[in-house]
Formats: sequence, C-alpha cells, structure tokens
Amino acid sequence: MLTQIRTQRQQLKILPQQIQLLNIFHMTDMQLSQLINDEINDNPLLEQTVADSDNAADKNAKDDVQDYMGLDEYVNDDIPDYKTEYQNYLPAESFTGEACGEKPDFREDLKKQFRQQSNNEEEINVATYLIDSLNDNGMLEQDLVSVCEYLSFSVKIWKDEKDVEQILEKVQKLEPAGVGARNLRECFLLKLRRGNIKRPDVKKAIELVEFHFDELQHGNLDKIRRALELDDEELKIVLKLLASLKTASLADNNTSAASSSYISPDFVIAEVEGELKISLARQWSNDLYINKSWIENVEEASADAKTGKSAKQYINSKLQSARWFINAIKEREINMLKIMRNIVKFQKEYFLEGDIMLLKPMILKDIATVSNLDISTVSRITSNKYAETPFGVISLKNLFSEGLPDKEGTSVSNKVLRKIIEDMIVVEDKKNPYTDQQIAGLLTTKGYRVARRTVAKYREQLHIPAAQQRGVRAEMV
Repeated sequence: MLTQIRTQRQQLKILPQQIQLLNIFHMTDMQLSQLINDEINDNPLLEQTVADSDNAADKNAKDDVQDYMGLDEYVNDDIPDYKTEYQNYLPAESFTGEACGEKPDFREDLKKQFRQQSNNEEEINVATYLIDSLNDNGMLEQDLVSVCEYLSFSVKIWKDEKDVEQILEKVQKLEPAGVGARNLRECFLLKLRRGNIKRPDVKKAIELVEFHFDELQHGNLDKIRRALELDDEELKIVLKLLASLKTASLADNNTSAASSSYISPDFVIAEVEGELKISLARQWSNDLYINKSWIENVEEASADAKTGKSAKQYINSKLQSARWFINAIKEREINMLKIMRNIVKFQKEYFLEGDIMLLKPMILKDIATVSNLDISTVSRITSNKYAETPFGVISLKNLFSEGLPDKEGTSVSNKVLRKIIEDMIVVEDKKNPYTDQQIAGLLTTKGYRVARRTVAKYREQLHIPAAQQRGVRAEMV
C-alpha cells in the first residue's frame, strides 16, 4: 500500500563554486598563477595584461636591434675586434670557466626515482604529494589521516589510510635511507635495515630500536642490557652505532637548504615613519579583464535568431564563468588584506621590533571575529602564506599560538615559553641536564606557571630529547 508522508528537515548543501572559491583562498601565489593560466587557456573571454617589466624588456630589445639597422654603419664600424673580446674586460684569474647551474631539489630526485619504479598514475600522484610534504630533513611530519583528507577534498583522489601507508612504504625505499620517516624511531629502523643486517651489532641495534626505544629515550640502560642479554662493552658498541646514525636523513644534503632558501612572499609589510604599511606582493585582479570584443560578439550572438541554442549556452556560460573567476580573485585579495591588517594590528609590537618575545597569544577565532569572517576562511587564507617584513620572511601560521597566564594574570604566548625552554636547554650542563620538572620549576621562578606535562609537550614540539636521553648522548660524546 502506497502512503505519503510529509517531513521537514534541514540540509546544508555546498555549491561547486563555493568549494572552488575555498580552494582559491587556500592557494599560494604560484598555484594561483597556474590556475589563472589554465583558466585563460580554457576561456577565450578571459584575458590578462602583460606586466610592465615585460613591455620594458620588449622595448629595450627593439632598441637594441635598431642600433645596427644601417649596413654602412655596421661595416664601417671603427671599433677594433680586440676591444670586444671577453678577456679584455675581466681579469683572467676572475673567470672560473664553469657555468652556474641550479642545484636540484632533493624532492625532484625522489619523484624521478619513484616514477622509475611505478607506472600507476594515481599512485604517482599520491607519492608526489607525500614527497612534497617532506620537510627539509626528508621526514614526514603530516599524519596520514590529514593526507587522506587533502587528497579526497583537493585532488579528488579517494584513498584510505591503509592505501596511503602502502605508498609511503614505497617512498621510504628510495634513496637516501631514512627518507619519508614519520619519527626518529622509524628513521633509525629504515637506516639500520639498509645496512648489513647479518652483523651482530646491527641485529641488536634493530631489536633495541624496534622493541625498547622507550627505554632508550628514558635512559634505562640496565633494563636494555638485560632484555638484549648484552654486557657493558657490547651495549656500548650498539649505542655507538646508534649515535653514528644521523637523526635527519638529509642532514648532509646541501641541495635541500639551497632549494628552500627562497620563499615567494604573499604580503609585503614595511615600516614608514613608525607606521606599518601592508600590501599584496602581487595583485592578480588588476591584470584580469574580459575581452570587450568578445562581449559584443556574445550580445550579437544572443540577439541573432540563427545562433543555435547550444552555442548561446556555451557563450553565456563562458561569460558568466569569466566574471565569477575575476570576482573570486578580487574577493580573495580583499579578504587577504583584511585578515593581514587585523593580524598586524593585533601583533603591532612584534612587527615593529621583530622580537618573538613580544608575540601575543592569538588564535584563528580572534582574527575571524574582528574580520567578520568564518574561522575556516581565515585558516585557508593564512595557510601556506608568507609575509616579507623588515626582519625577514615569516609564515603566517607561526603567528598563531595559544596563551598561558603568568603570575600577573597576563596571557603569554606558548611560542614565547617554547623559546624560553629552548634557551634553558642550550645553556644547561650537558652531563647533568634539566628534567621537565626542573624546567617547570625554573619557569615558575620567572613568573610562568607551567605544569611538567606542558613542558614535556613543548619540548617534544621542539624535537628535543628527554633529559635521560640527552645525558646518554653527552656520555657517548
């Protein structure tokens, strides 16, 4: 029996254009430049003006050609040939005779290695993202859950965590050993398993790292000795082997530092007479426009009865798409400036002095409230964005931090506390390092009320070993 039931429910639907707009907010300048080029190639109505520097270069090139347009002038040139020789302008000892080549990024080398091992295009795309996510030491700090979310949302590649982990294991087999490790323990295991695993010290070192790494971190050498059935001399050999392993898989690779030394900033912050001026490094919307001749053709085609329905729909859709794209770029730039101005206003003392100790606690909600924007919008616009300041290029994400109260009740940024903890550990007695409880006590004397577990969390974020492990390393050195 058929029945009709009337129900009422709320359902949130996100339009494809809204998703595309959020992706545009998240893009860096290089990614946006590529998107604009793709859109211009796809949409005949959308065009981009040529930069003034390019016009000036073309003009200078034309002037250079016109210098010798007269044949008589060229033939009767009285300048001797020896004056145009290269060696007459530079001393011979200053010429190296070698061309200056660009040093390749280690990530590009890893991608080439992976392409030689796999023909699966989807697998290559996932591996490419994993390799691009590696830090300068070749380690993967991003968890696989967030990797899966990004691949599903942005790249439209549907992979679960198990599939991504299998691809990561293939990446970890590339050279150099240890690349793609997610933590120090995994890095040590990858390096040890590449060695001669038949050697007794390598076998024991693998067993130690795989099953007793926590004891090693806490300095429980007696427990390790009993578990591995080693005497003092044998344990010392195994510990020396572990100490010889570099904690960063690419610590000796200078190409990674060279490739990451330059970052293209998205904002420019300058101090003018004590005031901070904020501007975009590149304003893309000023260069984009819709071809007027095409608009006239669209209007004529729409008015012409002979034009087919499908042709009219195609032309009108391209016109609407071009207008939406330009408005989306403008909205991105308006929101970027709005958010950046509020960040600078919130952290004015920091931007004037450049001292991290002046950094105030600031979360995404603080900027979203004053900017009258959603938190997700602020998160997308500030991620992967950099600002050029009088004291260097900084990442916007590093400006956001939680706060902890000091003895006066004033909220202090946790980045300030991490800097203080790092400075304490740098000057400590290496043979008798501070424990987390001792560091918490020292912070209390300075006026910062911090629990021991909070100190441990900040220490781990700084990638600093525990006191027992620092003491063991000092003894081995």
